[in-house]
Amino acid sequence: MNRLEFKADLSTDDAGAITGLAWPFGSADHIGDMIEKGAFTGPAKIPMLFGHDPKQPIGVWESATETNTGLEVRGRLLVDDVARAREVHALVKAGALSGLSIGFRTKKAITRKGGGRTIQLLELAEISLVTIPMHPGAKVTSAKSAEAAIAIAEAINRAAMALRA
Repeated sequence: MNRLEFKADLSTDDAGAITGLAWPFGSADHIGDMIEKGAFTGPAKIPMLFGHDPKQPIGVWESATETNTGLEVRGRLLVDDVARAREVHALVKAGALSGLSIGFRTKKAITRKGGGRTIQLLELAEISLVTIPMHPGAKVTSAKSAEAAIAIAEAINRAAMALRA
């Protein structure tokens, strides 16, 4: 069967540059699928969609690199040219939208006992920004406004723990 599948850390700056972890290696998604390092193939520039909707392109992923952690992506939201990209950018910066999910065609996989597959080869078709990713570890990793809020929250938590000790 040749079906398109959706899986996916995510961050953005004020100009729309965005980075994320589209697929973390070493753990399964919500339906038990795992993707092996070396499995990803696809175009040099990957479409950036909102919610896997081909009618809502919002940018382009300019690089996708397999690291020991997973598939790390860098791209840009077209905030100067696409109204929906500006809306998505605001949602990412506010922390309301933080998931990534990949759309791909499986080329080679092994079904594991107990459910799920180990995907050994796939063709990446697109990477979407989503509210709830298929893989819980797939997320935006850089959004300057969100990073500042997270750093402040972590500092407050550390201070509160120090006061309790």
